[in-house]
Amino acid sequence: MICSIFTLSVAYSQTNPLSIEGKSGKFYLVHTVVAKENWYSIGRLFNQGPHEIASFNNMNFDKPLEVGTILNIPLTAVNFDQKQIKASGETLIPIYHTVDDKEWMFKISSIYNDVPVTSLEKWNKIKRDDVKKGTPLIVGFLKVKTDQSPLAMGVSTNPAGSIAATDPQNKSVKPAEPAVVQSTTNKPVQTTPSNTSAQNIPKSTGTTLPATGNATTAVIPVSNTSERVNNYAATHSNGGFFSIDFSGIGKSASGIAGTFKSTSGWTDGKYYALMNGIPVGTIIRVSGTNGKTIYAKVLGQLPEMKESNGLLVRISNAASAELGLGEGKFPVDIKY
Repeated sequence: MICSIFTLSVAYSQTNPLSIEGKSGKFYLVHTVVAKENWYSIGRLFNQGPHEIASFNNMNFDKPLEVGTILNIPLTAVNFDQKQIKASGETLIPIYHTVDDKEWMFKISSIYNDVPVTSLEKWNKIKRDDVKKGTPLIVGFLKVKTDQSPLAMGVSTNPAGSIAATDPQNKSVKPAEPAVVQSTTNKPVQTTPSNTSAQNIPKSTGTTLPATGNATTAVIPVSNTSERVNNYAATHSNGGFFSIDFSGIGKSASGIAGTFKSTSGWTDGKYYALMNGIPVGTIIRVSGTNGKTIYAKVLGQLPEMKESNGLLVRISNAASAELGLGEGKFPVDIKY
């Protein structure tokens, strides 16, 4: 038995990084059966029930595994973690997604259970604008028993930022929930604006709209107050915090704007926008028919939902308040 464990330890201590497969609600890892493995040893390896693995692969649990068999290992609440919460004796092992063409941080966030963009940045030590095709990004963690899974060898049992469960019954400790953005149609959209510290994002009581199809979710904190006074605009008249970063190249567009609710901008003048066909991070100048202007940073594309039909752009409600145009839909002129 000792020799078998040693053999497995050597075999898995040098494995390639774990790569996530599948789609939301049915994520999995791919594993090729090696000599001396069985349903139980593979179950311990990935901290997943052996019967669940067999069922997930539509295989007969009573039939022995053959060397070379390819298994899909389900990632569930039991062994898949995206909040870095673990109990004593557990190890978190990074699971990677390789960035594809035309993918950006917000889209990747929406693919993987709307994991906060700030978490992706922290885990990968990368800024959202630096993501490129081919980049391996940590999108979650395989949670295994340290003393049972050879995969835990050489992996820190306390990754930076992880939270250890301390209650004796090993109940999950809930971290601060990601903030939720709601559109004016009460259908929430998630996003996290740049230059916003995760520690400063207030806890939201809203709910998150599940990703459907290729819907792009955007991440911005929502205010739980009914206050709609733009304090920044009361003392500044330059169109917001990002006005000094505007460097238009002569492009323009006109169309209908919608809004989304956000805590950002009310006191710091940081206005944000969602718009198709413009690189993330671009500063756009938005002018209303009343002659007022604001400057907003583009966070991503418009979410692919019915409410986006016919819209050129969505801007934060703090931005629309400074424009004096309310939170409905209104015509705007944009330069960038």
